[in-house]
Amino acid sequence: MNILETISVQCPYCGEVMELQVDCSEGSQEVTEECPVCCNPSTIAITIADNGVSSVEMVN
Repeated sequence: MNILETISVQCPYCGEVMELQVDCSEGSQEVTEECPVCCNPSTIAITIADNGVSSVEMVN
């Protein structure tokens, strides 16, 4: 069962706020997303707890 949660992260290059859909049923994960404004890739570490996303950290 997919448990989707929306998170907001800020691009470390240009400051644009990006919204991402996270599938909490996949557990903790690391994803790479490209900023829709400056096109730079960012790696994001997402920690999942029993009740959803517990922390979001930019890796780069």
